[in-house]
Amino acid sequence: MGLEPSGLPKLDIVSSTSPAVEVTGLTIRYGNLTAVDNLDFRAFPGRVTAVLGPNGAGKTSTIECCEGLRNPASGSVRVLGLDPQKDQRLLVGRMGVMLQEGGVYPSARVRESIELYTSLYGNVADPDQLMHICGLSERSKSTWRQLSGGERQRLSLALALTARPEVAFLDEPTSGVDITGRGLIRETLRTMAEQGCAVVVATHELDEAERIADDVVVINRGRTVLMGTLNEIRNGRPAIRFSSDNTIDLTALSSALGTPVERHSAGEFRIDADGNAELIGKLGSWLAANGHPLRDVNTSGESLAEIFTRVVGDDNQ
Repeated sequence: MGLEPSGLPKLDIVSSTSPAVEVTGLTIRYGNLTAVDNLDFRAFPGRVTAVLGPNGAGKTSTIECCEGLRNPASGSVRVLGLDPQKDQRLLVGRMGVMLQEGGVYPSARVRESIELYTSLYGNVADPDQLMHICGLSERSKSTWRQLSGGERQRLSLALALTARPEVAFLDEPTSGVDITGRGLIRETLRTMAEQGCAVVVATHELDEAERIADDVVVINRGRTVLMGTLNEIRNGRPAIRFSSDNTIDLTALSSALGTPVERHSAGEFRIDADGNAELIGKLGSWLAANGHPLRDVNTSGESLAEIFTRVVGDDNQ
């Protein structure tokens, strides 16, 4: 087995036509509470799948079931064609897991933890290279309790990579991570996917998900409410999004353009229309004539945040 220039263990690229993760009719209960209710989703090799949903939607319970850490009440879960519960021994060397928190002894040092994990998986990855790609080389002798929140996340990611995983489950991988760390984690996840790994990321951070995801699964109240590629879920809703100051008279602008203009958030606006040059020209002319700047025009369709809000409704992230 070789190593890619990035330092990640090299994977044999596999076909993406068959799901690496397939969940069908999954139901998970805690006593009388149904946390996951007849949920379906799939994740494919060579792609990053973002599992999104409000807090309490069932994301973590679903991922833990795929990892074999939780028993389903009913339904079918297959990871690389195997049952995570019954076939745990066969899966453990093929699956990487990054928990939302914990999993490392507080007094354990960074290098020691990575060396231990790599030895358990047959030394398939080099500890120095893992520390390098996860930005931990200068913290190799630090203990878990001495690391910042973002550094702990990066150590958890390094540990998830030690198995040379064919499928990786990551729960909130960028939570508490600074901008530099987020970029590093994002690049690492994309490289993993490019090398054939099925990367499954559970997160409520929509901007991060939009940057890294090939496929999206939205869960609400324990059920799948949307599933598809980013392009597929955007295709039905063409739009022009733009930024300006927050004092625009939307009634006057809508009248001038002949189509409604909506305020999405402070200084951010949306027009439900194809991004044709004539309409964008009218928009720019009206804003200039009325003393408003035109910034960040985007005609790619709905943002992931807009899609999420539309399908989830009034639930909070």
